[in-house]
Amino acid sequence: MTATFWLKALQLILALSLLVVVHEFGHYSFSRIFGVWVEKFYMFFNPWFSIAKWKPRAKVDSDGNEVKSSWRATEYGIGWLPLGGYCKIAGMIDESMDKEQMKEPAKPYEFRSKPAWQRFFIMIGGVLFNFLLAGIIYAGIVWTYGEMYVNFEDAHEGMNYCDSAHAIGFQDGDIPLMADDHKLTYRNGTEVTNILMAKTVTVLRNHKDTVVITMPKDFLAQANKDAEAGQMFMDYRMPVYIEQTQARMGAEKAGLQKGDRMLAVGNDTTPSYNQFTEALAKHKGKTVTITYLRDGKLLKTPVEIDADGKLGIQLMPITKIYKVNVKKYNILQSIPRGIVMGWDQMVTYVKQLKMIFTPQGAKSLGGFGAIGSIFPDQWNWLDFWSITAFLSIILAVMNILPIPALDGGHLLFLIYEMITGRQPSEKFLERAQYIGMALLLALLLFANGNDIYRYFFK
Repeated sequence: MTATFWLKALQLILALSLLVVVHEFGHYSFSRIFGVWVEKFYMFFNPWFSIAKWKPRAKVDSDGNEVKSSWRATEYGIGWLPLGGYCKIAGMIDESMDKEQMKEPAKPYEFRSKPAWQRFFIMIGGVLFNFLLAGIIYAGIVWTYGEMYVNFEDAHEGMNYCDSAHAIGFQDGDIPLMADDHKLTYRNGTEVTNILMAKTVTVLRNHKDTVVITMPKDFLAQANKDAEAGQMFMDYRMPVYIEQTQARMGAEKAGLQKGDRMLAVGNDTTPSYNQFTEALAKHKGKTVTITYLRDGKLLKTPVEIDADGKLGIQLMPITKIYKVNVKKYNILQSIPRGIVMGWDQMVTYVKQLKMIFTPQGAKSLGGFGAIGSIFPDQWNWLDFWSITAFLSIILAVMNILPIPALDGGHLLFLIYEMITGRQPSEKFLERAQYIGMALLLALLLFANGNDIYRYFFK
């Protein structure tokens, strides 16, 4: 295995270790707040043995009697299997399936003895802490590095627009200049709102023509409707430059290199990524001539396209294509900005979740290999923290799904209890836990099976 593999694996383990510990610490913290004992708090799993463990010495009073203390009831440790971690809460039906404990009478310090609203906060604590962690990381990023953005005038390839924008006169490649009398700067929430609420918008078309587009009165409502359906009003147009090729796929076999710009697939010109992927989709499982630019020379070569319409390239990031500006934040400004960035990422990810339930989405689902592959080949703190923050959002969203064995499943049953006043039976919760664990195991095997299939057969 290469050094790149081990570096990516190290980054993945470090990121997941941090995220899981923070998630479980959320459960632990609310348990302590409400006086629920946590029997074990572990980083990594520890089947059969642990690398290290520590149990605080029991406190005794002047008469030699043991004083009950919630933090002293916990065994803290590090397991040997770096696939997560866990927090075993006393009196709770979880993945440990400790049936013997549940047969005994409920004790006042157990999870099951507490009111539903307290149990609700204990269960949502992990999700809450993961979201807060993402916000803190994003705040640290903008405080340390600033926030990068591209001015409209520097985006020489212009913007891509949604179907509703095309219908009123926008064309892909248009560069926004003015919204009424307001000069537009770069794409952010304020400037997009200025465009959507303007009476007229002036754009630069084909790098030479100034065009004025009249905006319908109700277009803001239409744009909001498009956003709910997953279509942004506009985004920077991405010309297709290769950052790196993937092993044993068409691009590498054809000799394409870093820095090559893809201009056409067969007879279809592809000035942007959207058009490029659409053109590739027409040639799934075939060999097609790719036209590209290298060192100012126009070249052509036949390239194999796989059955999913991929040729095996990683795109060059926008920061290497357009001139990037940096907006600096002080510590007080960075905190609310980090929270907003975390919220925006979560909303975007939730909107994309529906893709999992499509055939194409199921094929693209990946496990630890797919997650590890998104980390850079060389150590870069900005990339590491950006990816870790995004994974923290994913962990929060996935855990809130209403599936038994996940936090969302427990929350669903607690909401039912708070509404009806009736608590589901322990037998029902045990069965639900088994079903949820089976579903999660099947999903884990499927996702990692996809990784293995892609590695060996694609």
